[in-house]
Amino acid sequence: MPRRKVRVEEPPEDEFEEENEDYYEEEVDVSGDYDLTELEGVGPATAKRLAEAGFTSLESIAMSTPSELAVYAGISEAVAQKIIQAARSKLNIDVMSAYDFYQQRKAVQRITTGSKALDELLGGGVETQSITEIYGPYGSGKTQFCHQMAVTVQLDEEKGGLGRGAMYIDTEGTFRPERILQIAERFKLDPEHTLKNILYARAFTSDHQMIVTERAESYIKERDIGLIIVDSLISHFRGEYVGRETLAERQQKLNKYLHKLLRLALGYNMAVIVTNQVVADPTAFFGDPNKPAGGHVLGHGVTARLYIKRGKKDRRVIKLVKSPYLPEGTVEVAITQGGIEDV
Repeated sequence: MPRRKVRVEEPPEDEFEEENEDYYEEEVDVSGDYDLTELEGVGPATAKRLAEAGFTSLESIAMSTPSELAVYAGISEAVAQKIIQAARSKLNIDVMSAYDFYQQRKAVQRITTGSKALDELLGGGVETQSITEIYGPYGSGKTQFCHQMAVTVQLDEEKGGLGRGAMYIDTEGTFRPERILQIAERFKLDPEHTLKNILYARAFTSDHQMIVTERAESYIKERDIGLIIVDSLISHFRGEYVGRETLAERQQKLNKYLHKLLRLALGYNMAVIVTNQVVADPTAFFGDPNKPAGGHVLGHGVTARLYIKRGKKDRRVIKLVKSPYLPEGTVEVAITQGGIEDV
């Protein structure tokens, strides 16, 4: 029997949804500050799927990739690209002059570390819209630094904070609310109120860690979060991906995770602090053999990098190893009952 090709026209997904708005109307629950159905290519059903996946704002959509949006929303990459472009147009994300970017950078804020010397090393404190990494051997004070930053971010702006809350993602089980109480008393903050302003999540696997971060966006807006802390960033990745044959997969997953953190930092003008472990360099015959774990992916993925190590007694030496615009330098601080202080 002879056969012939017949062309079948299928309506685009957004047109299909517009024709069936009455059917979807009762199921749609679009959360967030912006009605996503106002974006080109987004019908009620797509808006619902985006909201359920955590894409509830223009920023979260504009900072995503077409493949990522397509997977979560159940749409084609072509439609996803159109939605992302529409969100970027709404936010005026486009090519700009260096002067305009400089003016935009004035929105960057800084959080005091509680040490004047360390603040000066960081150009005024830990900055928003970036990822700050602190790495060092076990017991060097990385978690102490994280506890302190979870408190200082809550200080009023005139005192060096943001007046916002913190989210603490704990992968090693080292978070201690008792330590928060001690540091809060030093900064004359109400201890119980300080604890209530810190959202805590214990991540048990790398996948769990990523899921918690994916769902962070709704909490960021609801609780006015100004700082995300991941302590430690790489612990689960190192424990689950063992051997050279899994290295590529681990690094790809780690890279994706870092990009998610950076998108949150940029989209909500917030700071991100991650701690990292060290590995010993067997070829180092002189100097410090410790180097940060995570390889080049982590090195390129973070904005600023601090190295902390033990000094004499309660002293710690902190070195700024990497920054886009600040010179390298070293300061010495002390860890006391009240947290990290100047010597």
